[in-house]
Parts: sequence; C-alpha cells; structure tokens
Amino acid sequence: MSEPLKTEIESFLENHSDLKAFDLQIPDMNGVFRGKRVNLEKLIKVSGDGLFLPASIFGMDVVGETMEETGLGISSGDSDRYCRIIPGTMMPVPWQSGLGQVMISMEEKDGSPFFGNPREVLNLLLQKAKPHGFQWKAAFELEFFVIESGRTAGEKPKLPAFLSGETSEGQLYSISSLELCRNWLEEISGHCKAMEIPADTSVAELAPGQFEINLNHVPDPMLACEHALLLKQVIKGTLRKYGMNATFMAKPFPSHPGSGMHLHLSLYDKQGKNLLAGEDSAKMSQALAGVLDFMPESMIFCAPHANSYHRFQENSYAPLNANWGKDNRTTALRIPSGNTESTRIEYRLAGADANPYLVMAILIAGVLHGFEEKPDLPPETIGNGYQDPSNSLPQSWESALDCFQRGQKLSSWLGEDFSRLYSQLKLGEQKHFRSVFTPHEYDWYLHSV
Repeated sequence: MSEPLKTEIESFLENHSDLKAFDLQIPDMNGVFRGKRVNLEKLIKVSGDGLFLPASIFGMDVVGETMEETGLGISSGDSDRYCRIIPGTMMPVPWQSGLGQVMISMEEKDGSPFFGNPREVLNLLLQKAKPHGFQWKAAFELEFFVIESGRTAGEKPKLPAFLSGETSEGQLYSISSLELCRNWLEEISGHCKAMEIPADTSVAELAPGQFEINLNHVPDPMLACEHALLLKQVIKGTLRKYGMNATFMAKPFPSHPGSGMHLHLSLYDKQGKNLLAGEDSAKMSQALAGVLDFMPESMIFCAPHANSYHRFQENSYAPLNANWGKDNRTTALRIPSGNTESTRIEYRLAGADANPYLVMAILIAGVLHGFEEKPDLPPETIGNGYQDPSNSLPQSWESALDCFQRGQKLSSWLGEDFSRLYSQLKLGEQKHFRSVFTPHEYDWYLHSV
C-alpha cells in the first residue's frame, strides 16, 4: 500500500468510526456497479494486496449475463484480473447504516489499465488532450421517474398514488410537485453533501412523477462522470427507504416523455479564457462540427438499449437529427444562454440509461476530432429542429450498432480493441433480448393468424 493511500484510509476510518463494511465497486459497461462487500479487516488487506475480479464483468449485458461474443467468458476461462483501490473515492453510504464504499480499477496482467473499462477509455482521451493545454469543466443533468416498488416480472411500472393522483400530464417546473416530495428530495440533498456530490437544483419535469437533478460543473470530466453515477446510487437508495424506486430507464411510460442525461462541457486555456466564447469563436465552430460528425456513430453509446429508442420522438425534447442551435432545446447540441464565461456545449443526445464515462468520452473525442480535422459545420438550426430532416440519426438499436460498426471515425478514438468489445457485447445483448417472448406478441398473434 502506498503511504498516501494508507494515510487516506486511516483518516477516513477515524472520521467515520461507525463503519463496519465497505463496498468495493467498479462500474461495468452499462454503468452498473459491480464488486464485493468486505469487512474493515479485508479492506485494509485489499488496500495493500488488491483483489481479483473476473474480466467478464465488462462482458455482461444490462441484466448481468455474460455475453460469450465478447470473448471474456467461458472461451477464455472466465479469468480474473487484478483490481486496486482508486485513491480519493472513499465515502460513506448515508442511507445504509455502517456501510462505506470505494471505487476500484481493473488492470491487465501486465499491469496496464484493462482495455474494456469505460473509465480508462475516457482517461486515455483526456491524456490525448493534454498537449492542447485545455482546462475542462463538465456537469451532468439527470432525469428520472419515481415509481412504486414491488413490481412483478412483466408488469408495467406504476407511479406512486400521491404523484399519479395529482395530474395526468405533469407540471413542468411545478413547485407544488416538489413540495409533495420535499422529504426525500431534502434527504437526497443531504446524502449528496455527505458524499461530496455537488447536486445543485431539483426540477419537476414534463411528466407526472418525473424529476431532474442537476450537478454543478467541476474542472475534471472524470469526476463529473463519477458524480453522475453516484447520484443515481443516492436517488435509488434514498427512495427505497421511502418504499419507492427510481428508474433511469430511457422511456418507462409510452405516453410520457422519456428521461435524458444532458452533459454540459466547456473548455478554457491556461489563462482561464473560455475558448468557446464569442460570436466568431473558431474553437466553438470546430468543436460543434467534430461532435456532429461523430454523432451517428455515437448513437449506440447514447442509446445503448432496446428501450432507449422509444425516447426519440418528435416534439419530445430528445433529438432526431445531428443539428445544433443557440438556446434551442429541439437540437442535439445546444449553446445555452448566459454570460461569456459560462459559454458551453450542452449535449442532449444521451438517455438517462447511458454510461456517463462513454458519453463523456464520445463528446471529448468529437471536440478533439473537430480541432484536428476541422470538418464542415452545418448551418445553425433556427426554430423547430424536428422539422430539419437533414442529418437524421439511427432510430433503432440494430441500425445504431450497424452504424458504429461500419464507421471508422469514432472507433479510432475510442480504441479498436474497446470498440470491438463494445460491439460484440451489444450484439450479444441484442440476441439475448430478442430471445425473450413478450406478452405483446401473444396479444397480437396468438389468435390473429
């Protein structure tokens, strides 16, 4: 164990003497935390010796089944990789008595970062950006629905009675909707403070039972991703205490808007000047052009599941085309209003079900691609972006994966090995999903044909 890590652990345990166990956790390809729960004695041992976990956790689909197409399962002996604690990630789990948690990273057998870890994909891109001397600032906004607990398999989710009885349509920015949920919203805020998650604003969204919580900007894209993942943990854990659940499923209700995960990104030079600011900012034009150029190939990362594509409908505030606009929420890229120093890009493509590391990675890759290759920037979309039929995006899970596999631009930035692994994982997940019969099929075909 390094001396700084030893000091960090000793100090943390001294300040949190009530803790009796720790979750050692690593987000998988879908942003699902996986790992082990250990006692304090084992935590100390792991901090020095590390621990082993199967590499196949990065070959799992969203329900935890290893996809043999990835080559990380039985064909490779389902072998382990060494994992170590990431310094600076220890924190309490406020909604669980006596429990703490810490993030871990996985390594290849030669000690290099594991190629299939989305966190490391982002880290490599940030390293590529270092020669430019940029200072990044980033933050996520997460939308979610509050639903009843106790759902049985195959049953549609239900809104809690106290929310569904208010209105059938929802009230955007409604203060009364927030007041109904004051207790658990305040508890979420307190838990975030205890975990040093910079949660900022709570908003009642378009649909009944739908909310958005915003995170403050931080000067570290990696940390911004961790904040997003941890915020999801906090929201789910807190609502379970109240006998409810939270879902970040992209489109849980057919008749209501879906849930997005919007990412705000700005960059500055070494003197702190906003490089995207100004009416004629060349950097802004290049960044927008690069991100838009990658957008069709990015769809499989921003909409990673079968359900993700139900979110993309006209007038739904989820973009259908690769376009951009100033203060325009109907476009995929929005430049929000504000002063010069706050000029930024809002990336509106990703659903709440996406992996923040991968969304951040494709956005930064697009920005760097724009700076280096300088593709042409399409004209700004004025007004309703849904009436702009140009540059349409893939609208199905299968076509999105095909677009990424056929394309060569984005995969060269993410790494060929990682891109191949991700493609095979999604191919396996699609096969797994299609193998399940749904009640809808029986309703349509059992007596009709």
